[in-house]
Amino acid sequence: MSVLAIDAGTTGVTAVVVTPDGSIAAKGYQEFAQHFPQPGWVEHSAEEIWQATIEATRQVLKLHDPKDLKAIGITNQRETIVLWDRETLGSPRRAIVWQDRRTADICERLRTAGHEERVSQLTGLRLDPYFSGTKLTWLRENEPHTWALVEQGRYAVGTVDSYLIARMTRGTWHVTDVSNASRTLLFDLEKGDWSDELCGLFGVPRDALPDLVPNWGEIGTTDPKTFCGLELPIAGIAGDQQSALFGQTCFEPGDSKCTYGTGSFLLTNTGSTVERSQAGLLSTAAWRSPSGETTYALEGAIFVTGAAVQWLRDGLQIVGTASETAAIAGAVPSSEGVVFVPALTGLGAPHWDPHARGSIFGITRGTTRGHLVRATLEAIAFEVRDVLETMPQLASLRVDGGAAANDLLCQVQADQVGVPVERPKIVETTALGAAFLAGLGTGVWDSTDALRETWQLEHRFEPGERDEKAYARWREAVERSKGWALL
Repeated sequence: MSVLAIDAGTTGVTAVVVTPDGSIAAKGYQEFAQHFPQPGWVEHSAEEIWQATIEATRQVLKLHDPKDLKAIGITNQRETIVLWDRETLGSPRRAIVWQDRRTADICERLRTAGHEERVSQLTGLRLDPYFSGTKLTWLRENEPHTWALVEQGRYAVGTVDSYLIARMTRGTWHVTDVSNASRTLLFDLEKGDWSDELCGLFGVPRDALPDLVPNWGEIGTTDPKTFCGLELPIAGIAGDQQSALFGQTCFEPGDSKCTYGTGSFLLTNTGSTVERSQAGLLSTAAWRSPSGETTYALEGAIFVTGAAVQWLRDGLQIVGTASETAAIAGAVPSSEGVVFVPALTGLGAPHWDPHARGSIFGITRGTTRGHLVRATLEAIAFEVRDVLETMPQLASLRVDGGAAANDLLCQVQADQVGVPVERPKIVETTALGAAFLAGLGTGVWDSTDALRETWQLEHRFEPGERDEKAYARWREAVERSKGWALL
């Protein structure tokens, strides 16, 4: 029996069928719109996410017999906040996306009031617009009529996983897991539960939040009238980066991976210990077993990597597809001193500056699109190196996500971090992790050892000469991009 995984990402929804040997038997994908109502604001229509989920699933079911499916796993863009009516399941407003920067002033206000140290102590996070809590504070302060129905219990609050489960089960379940909860600023990381103190600080009624469930095990059952005729147990949930960590079989402390998606996220398994970083990394929950044991991780969150390539495609329109970038960048021997800082939604780890903005330096009359595309790929590698500079030396780095298919990027990454970069045969490890969780919860796989046996290396990129001058230019460019929105 196989497992259906739903990966509800930032720009689209992917559905895959994963077989017991860990291979992908069928795949569907549907993009949905990005809404930018004001500079720095990013929103999604919850209904469009749901319709994309249905369409991606329908594509899969045309390719694979639904009778072969045993369970469903769900993984999702984290920190994005959705509100919906508990009765009708309709959303009163668009979701506020993790990339959204509108709460920078709220973060500064809380920081000035002296709350950041306590928030960080409880959550392992920092006061940044990236996280969910300040988005809810903004809604409370700016949309009082909507918020009144949250306080009355009519509207539910949740992350994208919670919303999809509510839709799939016709509102029967309002749940999430620790990997998503730990990104909200409302979750006490060491106690492993919602915090009344934090809910009070951000003004969020605890009753509006989802119940916490383990990352694997049967959670609820889909309603066939609602969800593509499928009546299957939902047996796995995880936020996308923790799901990729699981999909890369990083089950032991010290195991690390980097996912290249809309942003890039480097996670290291820290086992049963909450490790704290003084260098801009986040402490986060990775997953919780049905027996209640929690595994933690350290995370370096980079906001814009793949989204920079998408901007080249859709904003500047200088590439037709993301897959073209390797050939275009490879047509020039170097970026000729051009540096692109893709701080299109501020800077994440290790800089944490919501007021930074995207910048391009070093342009001359001889600059071509090849130089800019190469500078974009180099920027992704530099951003990951910035994070790795704050972490203990790794023996190797496992990579995944869409951009990991780019050989030039992987080689530049290996050169910059000075360790081998290992790319698995399946780079859709976010969806794979959700499938692994659901299959572990329903007996498709009986242990993490069985899951580890499915991981297969596709290519190992050995590090070559490191261009330190290029990295020095990058560091200087980052400094110049900081605080730009305040000028």
